[in-house]
Amino acid sequence: MYRIVCVTPHPVVAFAADELKKYLKMMMPRRGEIAVCLRPDEAENPEGKSGNGAFGAVTGMDVFRLGILSDFGLDPCRVEDDRLDDVLYADADEHGGIIAGNNPRSVLLSVYRYLKENGCRFLFPGRDGEVIPTRQVGKTSYCLRPDFRYRGQCNEGTENQRIMLDAIDFTPKLGMNTFMLEFDVPMGYYKKYYDHEYDPGMEPEKLTHEEVLQWKRACEAEIAKRGLLFHDMGHGWTVEPFGVSGEGGWTPVDESVVPKESIEYFAEINGRRGLLGGVPLNTNVCLSNAEARHIMSDAIVRYAEEQNNVDFLHVWLADGENNHCECENCRRLPPSDWYMILLNEVDAKLTARGLDTHIVFIAYVDTFWPPVQEKLVNPRRFTMLFAPIFRDYTCSYDLPADRSAIVPYVRNKTVRPKDVAGHLAYLEDWKKVFSGDCFCYEYHFWHQQARDLGGLELAREISADIKGLTRHGLKGIVEDGSQRSAFPTGFPFYVYAATLFDAEADLGRLEEEYFSAAFGEDWRQVVAYLGEFADPDFVRFFNKTISPSSEEGKAVCARLLAKRDVVTAFLPVIREHLSSYCHAASTSWRLLEWQARHCLLLFDLLQSEKKEEAYLRWKQEMYPLQYQYENCYDHPLFAYFLKLFIR
Repeated sequence: MYRIVCVTPHPVVAFAADELKKYLKMMMPRRGEIAVCLRPDEAENPEGKSGNGAFGAVTGMDVFRLGILSDFGLDPCRVEDDRLDDVLYADADEHGGIIAGNNPRSVLLSVYRYLKENGCRFLFPGRDGEVIPTRQVGKTSYCLRPDFRYRGQCNEGTENQRIMLDAIDFTPKLGMNTFMLEFDVPMGYYKKYYDHEYDPGMEPEKLTHEEVLQWKRACEAEIAKRGLLFHDMGHGWTVEPFGVSGEGGWTPVDESVVPKESIEYFAEINGRRGLLGGVPLNTNVCLSNAEARHIMSDAIVRYAEEQNNVDFLHVWLADGENNHCECENCRRLPPSDWYMILLNEVDAKLTARGLDTHIVFIAYVDTFWPPVQEKLVNPRRFTMLFAPIFRDYTCSYDLPADRSAIVPYVRNKTVRPKDVAGHLAYLEDWKKVFSGDCFCYEYHFWHQQARDLGGLELAREISADIKGLTRHGLKGIVEDGSQRSAFPTGFPFYVYAATLFDAEADLGRLEEEYFSAAFGEDWRQVVAYLGEFADPDFVRFFNKTISPSSEEGKAVCARLLAKRDVVTAFLPVIREHLSSYCHAASTSWRLLEWQARHCLLLFDLLQSEKKEEAYLRWKQEMYPLQYQYENCYDHPLFAYFLKLFIR
């Protein structure tokens, strides 16, 4: 009989103990009950002695002891910041032992690592993605420090509350430490699900502001339960403080929603102030207007005071590009200088109120160009987010910065860098004015996942990207992508988490680790099949980097269409395995069957002269998948990508 003793009395350590208990009982279903002692003094000691000191020794019983390393007198691996950085430690065998970390979150991460070392696999969010072997745990020893500080994801795409809670639960199981919730009230992402725009058989469902806000708070509670670093907000600060809701996402609204007294605070573009294209989230503020900055900074500080559970508060400007104020005063300085002025005012107000809120600012589109004269007065309060949203996803960060790509900033006539090397040149210039932490906001699981039919090319790109981060002083990634990113497999996300933890992680080893668990003994056939689609030209074709109407595009399309024979030849293999060795494997093979259907419909669309009709047929055929495996497939995201492609 096992007993689990929490040496460190902390809620996250107690949750880690419950998780260890649950999975040990699943792995060893005939070992009887496993007691959890939330404090060392709760542990049974028949002799009435302190036994093994603070470890809470228990006589005649196999014991796992969980807690902070220092509570065991252990200091195996120093880190720069025990709150932000993780150390995972285990020294255990079939009789129990120590599972520990340098902070409560790390204890939980170490429990999941211990389970992984003993054969458990977490393939994608939810119970369908778990492979838990029936076996006796064995000798397990490690002391690990992840290579990157920032390892996580941000909500995006089409979500309901079940999807969000499963995604939060999944995050530490892969060794990640961060979860971000964008927007004060993320109505836009939930509405994408509940509006059922891409589902011909469902009526829209009503959502209220209060309900979605409650859901966000419930997500925050689950994030805290796991000790994850909580990043909050992002866009919205340029309209919400002025009485305009950003909850509608990027859907245009009528100009009448803008209070008359707020018009003067919005950016002047082409001689007019107001909402840009009717989209609140794409609308910037007249940052040279001191009163506008005062209103905005007050709102940020008020939010920081109220939401004191936030570890990193993201203060971004508007979304979109070429949308900065053109008034005479704003023209005196580039947008990044006005941005620094605003952030310094936020910092001063936070300091005056005694708040230690940490602020994240973003290098994004127009603010890729660093400030020319302004700097942060208190840089210790800030972390920089590098968000190359328009980058090419067929080349990686493992490149030198291309200084020749830098062009002077021209207000509202920006010229985007063409590749990653060009983006990195702007990062180099930012690092001359800000030397603090910088991490990436990336988009591999936004449209990119829909542009790779097999997922192996995306996995390769993610691996190469992460391996190149250190070269440029980048301390990790938070992915802006759908929480439903396991179609046709969860391998790209698995690679993402594993490589952020260990930058030297071998892609071939991860391939075997994932696919053998997901598909059983015939996993190599699956890798070979998906490898048929691992061609960067296919990604460029769907990105339209290669024009579909060009001669090169026609040649790539012909190569792609030739894969029809590959799909039809492999379908019998898929169908032989639909009832596989465990539920997660059966789910994986069924997702592969859907991938084959997706490919055949897509091939029909590429060959059709009536692409709109072929698109509607694809949409109707594929939408049931999002309900069968809602943690894996984001139908509106795929549909939106395909709609962009056929335009």
